[in-house]
Amino acid sequence: MLSAEAWDWQTNVTCESSVDMELVLHYSLIPSFAIILVLSFLERRVSRSRIDGKLHRLNGRFGIVIPLDFVGTFSNRWSFGFAFGATANKVMFLFSEGYLPLQVPKWAQAIVLLIGATEVGLSYFPFFACLSTEFQITGSVLGFLYTFTWFVITITNIVQCPHGQVMGDYEKIIFYWPSLLCLVFLLGRFVLMFVKGLRVHLKMDVSDQENHFLEVHQAQYVKRLVRKPPERQAQKSWFQRKVYEWDPCFQFPSRMIGTSALALICLYIFIVIEFYIYKEVSEVLKILDQGFEELVDSSNDSEVLVSAVLPLKEFINVTQGVWIFTTFASSLMCVSYVFHILACYRKHMKRLWAGKKHFLPLRSHEPTSSQSVAAIARYSGWQIAYILWGYLVIHMVQCLFGIMIMYSFVLPIQHGQGLEMAKDLGIGILTVGIATGLMILQIRIAARFFLQPKILPDDKQKPLALNNRKAFHNFNYFLFFYNVLLGLGACLFRLLCSVLLGTWLIARIDRTIMQKGYEAADMGFNTWIGMIFMDHYHTNPTLLSFCHILLAEKKLHKSTKYYSFNNISEPRVSTRARTRWLLLYTLLNNPKLTELRKPNVQSGARAAPQNPCV
Repeated sequence: MLSAEAWDWQTNVTCESSVDMELVLHYSLIPSFAIILVLSFLERRVSRSRIDGKLHRLNGRFGIVIPLDFVGTFSNRWSFGFAFGATANKVMFLFSEGYLPLQVPKWAQAIVLLIGATEVGLSYFPFFACLSTEFQITGSVLGFLYTFTWFVITITNIVQCPHGQVMGDYEKIIFYWPSLLCLVFLLGRFVLMFVKGLRVHLKMDVSDQENHFLEVHQAQYVKRLVRKPPERQAQKSWFQRKVYEWDPCFQFPSRMIGTSALALICLYIFIVIEFYIYKEVSEVLKILDQGFEELVDSSNDSEVLVSAVLPLKEFINVTQGVWIFTTFASSLMCVSYVFHILACYRKHMKRLWAGKKHFLPLRSHEPTSSQSVAAIARYSGWQIAYILWGYLVIHMVQCLFGIMIMYSFVLPIQHGQGLEMAKDLGIGILTVGIATGLMILQIRIAARFFLQPKILPDDKQKPLALNNRKAFHNFNYFLFFYNVLLGLGACLFRLLCSVLLGTWLIARIDRTIMQKGYEAADMGFNTWIGMIFMDHYHTNPTLLSFCHILLAEKKLHKSTKYYSFNNISEPRVSTRARTRWLLLYTLLNNPKLTELRKPNVQSGARAAPQNPCV
């Protein structure tokens, strides 16, 4: 007779759903292409081609449909974030390299993964395109129907078989609830779009879908920049000084919001998968522990077996406890990294807007244009991958250090060896303290005896000029042999710091873990630099404000009849007189243009004008 756990496992294996999600993904390309075709028909092309001359009925239709503006979109940011969140399960499937639509040799898997990623992108393209389109009614209807279809299919798949063959009970519910929540939000968003679009169509409301060259927060930033700063700054709270201060003159682009939302959901799925793997390994370790106990009982408590089995059981218990604790620690660290990267993005962008590049390596002050364009295309995917791999690396290193701390401090106290542990710890601290003290003593002796006095009493330190040279040479000679041993410890300390900092910052794409001069080898950091420079050149509030003023002046001048020479502040003169004066000024500065002028028909073609302005 099967136990309850075995029965549940067998139930999970035999559980089958009538919905094949991979097959649904393939067939979803048909309505996706249809929606893209409809939106493309409504979109008009700015530049016309030869086909428009042959097919006049096109009238510039079938323009290019974009999912979202990855550079300068500041509207519908959270809608795009939830749209990215709806793709989390497929992104994790691609991350695990489990989706291969074609069976090919291993050397061609990269190409097949690209094909699979393109298919996933086309399948979820309508989510973004319907949010971005200017035709709110059509986009909201198509987006609602497409999103509702995905929602119904996902719910049907979960209801028919909520359990899984790998994770066990309620596997699909645990995995799919974030995506379902995102789909519900998108449904509500499309309903709201339809209501707004209908009100605008019935002329009950004003459309707010116009593309503004200068956003409101960017204009407010420039106004604050040119305004005289207040004499007395407002007192900030501890949270504003140490954690984060909200700035009303700065908004994150949709790309950053969507990347952060998708990174958090993917991190949640990754942690759940790791936890279930830990449970499976724990079951195996429990079986192994029971086997050890049966072996000890069968050997009549043999001292040899007991001395070998007890440390192994202790290691299993320690590893399980440390793994659980470090799971929460590494999870909180990576979640904080997602928000900290947003704060660093704002800080770096403000520095670039102010013309400050000192926080970047010298080689990165002027990245190439192609590098920046490619970087903004890579950033979102790379940031998510760095967060996931960073979590795994941080978790493993934290677990390793946790086991070392347990065996170094906690277990000796539990075994009654606390006094010996304290003695060894005191000896180690004393050794390190003496070595550090000798290093500090060398600096103090050098400052006291081997440097000449200050030139001026107000100088902060003595000049770099030797004094007592003979004593200095003897000082160097006798400390040479000791510094060899001291350098060995310093080298190990340097290695330890590099490992800790490299592990601590592995998920931070906004910081390099390479030494100075080798930053070019950090592809993630180069991607970050190219991305922020791309945003700097295309979303700089000062530059956009200047261009906005030029366009506004040009539009104002064109609204008048003689906009080219119209100036209200000048006295009124005839247009013909003003034109002749401008012509005279031009010909005087450019005499060669006189030869290119058309001859005066009234005075005859042979008579050359004596006055160039006639």
